[in-house]
Order: sequence, then structure tokens, then C-alpha cells
Amino acid sequence: MLARRIAVHATKRAFLKRSQQWHIPQRQMSTAAQGSSHTPATTPSILGVITTQLDDLAPRIDVRADQIKILEGPSDFYEALKSKIRKAKKRIYLSTLYIGRSEHELVLCIRQALQQNKDLKVSILTDALRGTRETPEASCASLLSPLLVDFPDQVEIRMYHTPNLTGLRKRFIPKRINEGWGLQHMKLYGVDDELILSGANLSSDYFTNRQDRYHVFSSKRVTDYYARIHHAMCSVSFLLSPSNSPTSYNLTWPSDNAAPSPLESPKGYIAASTDIFRPFITPPSPSRHPSPGQNTAFNTTIYPLLTIPHALNNELPAFRTLISPSIPTGSSYLFTAGYFNPDPAITKLILAYSNFPSASSNSARNIATTVLTASPWANGFYGSKGVSGLLPPAYTLLSRRFLRAANQECPGAVTLREWRNGTVGTPDGWTYHAKGLWLTLPPSVPAASAMSSLEKSHTVSQESRARSPGPAVTVIGSSNYTVRSYSLDTEVGAVIVTTDVGLQQRLRKEEETLLKYSKVVTEQDLTGGERRVGWRVRVAMWIVRAVGGSL
Repeated sequence: MLARRIAVHATKRAFLKRSQQWHIPQRQMSTAAQGSSHTPATTPSILGVITTQLDDLAPRIDVRADQIKILEGPSDFYEALKSKIRKAKKRIYLSTLYIGRSEHELVLCIRQALQQNKDLKVSILTDALRGTRETPEASCASLLSPLLVDFPDQVEIRMYHTPNLTGLRKRFIPKRINEGWGLQHMKLYGVDDELILSGANLSSDYFTNRQDRYHVFSSKRVTDYYARIHHAMCSVSFLLSPSNSPTSYNLTWPSDNAAPSPLESPKGYIAASTDIFRPFITPPSPSRHPSPGQNTAFNTTIYPLLTIPHALNNELPAFRTLISPSIPTGSSYLFTAGYFNPDPAITKLILAYSNFPSASSNSARNIATTVLTASPWANGFYGSKGVSGLLPPAYTLLSRRFLRAANQECPGAVTLREWRNGTVGTPDGWTYHAKGLWLTLPPSVPAASAMSSLEKSHTVSQESRARSPGPAVTVIGSSNYTVRSYSLDTEVGAVIVTTDVGLQQRLRKEEETLLKYSKVVTEQDLTGGERRVGWRVRVAMWIVRAVGGSL
């Protein structure tokens, strides 16, 4: 798995060059203006500032808050998915990295739905490398191909192939590590007019003991929008067809695909894909819309996020909008990623705009950030043999470096928590795979002049959080927020902005569910004893950096 991360070097330089065009200039905050303000800002007005900026990054979809349901755990996700598939009338579309080769129950649900309704159409998109990795043994591709035999007019299965792995590299790089050159990583599970947006794949651990996030949107507009993204990706992917060969399937590139094959013309593929996907994150003109809450029928707004390697990314600009100087004092963030190695741009934002007033600081701003990640015992690679077994201690070292930087740049403002529910590989042991951002705003923002007391400044964020019903903004999707996510993999997600108290409370419950199995760790906790990082890990990390890779 460590080797899978090495391929970032091939695209990192181009990514950094492109990232300049994604950058949103950060507005300078005037101290004088802060001090002279006498009118408290309200949460709706703050959200108006946020949505005005997000309107420049993506089309918006306005919905009612009661159209969004948040599922708690993997079994809830699996049961909801099966239930919706069984009741499907018109369409099922599934975008995922892979479907586990032993997921016969899930495939049976799809088969039964097809048998019951001859008008039902099923479209499945997976990654070609991950979906065929076990060939000639049972694989995702061989699991799905019988559906094509039995329902040729109802089912289409596509497999995305990265344009980064071609020629000699594709011929000689082993299957176990070739995924490091790019994957189809989107997770979209649409049935009729409902969509489950998640970071979970479709295999047994994601259905039983691997914690992720799962938002259900009961909205035709939302489901239609992401369906168009799904089908656009299918139009630039290989077609799976049944075969009498030992593998039981073939992968072909249809002549009517919307781009040339990534294996024959990588540059042509990238150019065509850019043109195909750009409209999905291009705001309509004019881009200004009323903020949530002004229309009582629609009190929640969804901004789609999309990352296409070498081409498009509106997720990083969204983070720059949400973690910025325009966010008022008394606010708080929760940021989580199962594999803690955020893109340097996100790390800089967290460290730059998390503030905790101290005797040595003149700042009146108080914004607390909690970072939640998997402990080594909740990391899917814990106890693995070979190079992949070095990953958990490598993430420990990265967490320690992050805490050291936080303690130097914004002391007291950032708390690191590790999630653990049992131990991986033991009975009842869980892994952690959730990712996202939650922004909780104060119900009202006092003028800076009213914050002259240092003691009051210390407590304002905690008091504001206690008074607030919950986060007003969240980011959810497939991205792990790493350099790899933004330069090699296809990713999809959403920013959700709401003024609805009920949805804010549900987002607070989602936070509490994830934090339930976590505890605070300090730099000292990550230094000695069983958390000590040995020389083998450091050497391996040095080798990865030397070739331009990233964990």
C-alpha cells in the first residue's frame, strides 16, 4: 500500500501549477473595522457571506432540510441501500471504487429488483484496476458480469481507467501497486429520486465494522445532478461485457465514448474529460442567489464538489472559503480524515485561522479546531505484513509533526483526537474511514470592542458552541483531502449550508457519534512507548519523499 502512494510525483508539479488558478484571494481583515463594529452579525448573515463566495465555485441546489437524513453506522448504510434497491422503480446508479468480490447478497438484491421491474435501468461504475485486481480469481468484474448475461437491456457496467498508467508502466508495474497511479474514487449511490452520498465503498467491512459517513438526500434535483456526473464518468470509461473466457468478462472501449481511450491517447482523454466535466462546477450566470433562510421553503443549500485529475478541482477553493478570516470569533471546526495526511494547503488553512487568545497575543479572535483521525489500532493496515504494516506508525509521525506545528503557530487552538473502537483484526474491532469538515457558528457574534477581557475571550468559543444547535456547514464526500486526492483520483462531494435548527442538530449528533470513540492525544503521547516510530518507518518515508510520493 505504501508503494501505491509513490505515483504522486508524476502529477504533483502539474497539480501545483494548476492549483494557482483554483486559489481564491483571501480577504484581509481590518482590525479597525472589527473594533468599530457595533452591530452583532447573525448566523444567517454569516452564511450569506459564505454562500455568496460558494456561488462562485459551483451551481447551487436548494432543498428543504427535512430532505436530508444522516445515517449513523455501516449497518444502517447497508440496510438502507438494500431497502432502496429492492423498491427501485426507474433507476439505480452506483459509483464506487469497487464492489467486494464476495458481495453476493448485494448483487442478489439488484438481480431481484431487475426481475420485478422490466423498466428498471441499472448503471454501475467502478475502478478498472481495483475491480479486476484479483483476476483470474474471483473479482468485482467477475461478480458483476452475470448481470449482463441475464439482463443485457437493463444493466450497464463501466470501469474507469486512469490516464496516468499506460505503456511500459502499465505492462510492468504489479497489480498490487498499480492503483497508486490513480483511481475512480467517487461514491454515489442513487436509487430513483434518492441519493446516498458517502465515503464508503461496497464491501463487507463497510457494511459491518468500518465507520464512515452517510447522507441520504430525498431530492430529485440532487439525485438527477449527481446522476449526470455518474453517467458522464461512465461515458469516459471502459465497458464491461460478458465472455466465455476464463475471466468471464471483457473490457472494451466503445467507439461512441465521449473521449479517446486513456491507454491510447492520455492527453486527448484528459482534454476531452476536462470539457465534459467543467460544466458541473461552473456556476450559472448570474451567480448570486438569496442566502439560505430567505426562502422559507428552501432553508438548505448544496454545492457539488468535483475533482477530475489533471483538470478540475473546486473542493480546495471551497475549503479556502470555509476556513478563512471571514469566519467570526466564537466559531469552531471539526476536521476528520481516516488517513491523516491532509494536503499542505488544508493544513496551512487550519493552522492559519485557528486562534486562541493568550497573554502573548493581541488577537481577539477565538476559533477552536478539533482534528479527528484513526488511531493505529483503528487503521486498516494495522498488523499488516510487509511495507503496508509501516503505515500506522507513519501516520503517528505525521500526526506528531502536525501537533508540533500547531503548538508553535496557534497554541491552544487545535486539539487532536484519535478514534478507536476495539482493535483491528480482533473480535468487535473496528476501522475508521470517515472524512469531512463541520463548521459551527455562534448564534450571534459580539463586536470586537466587547471582547476586551482575556478571560472572556478564552471561553467565548465554548460558550458559543454550547448555545449553537450545531454545525451550519459541513463538507461530505469521497475525498481524503490529500495530495493524492487532488492530483490522481476522481472525487465527488458536497458542501451543505443550512439555517435549519433541526438539520444543525442532526449534524451535531453526527459529530458526537464520531467523537464518542475518540480521546485527546498530545505530542508527548505520540512520542514514546508503543507509539515510538522506528528507523524503518522513517527510512521508508524518506524514500517516498525522495521520489516525490505522499502517504
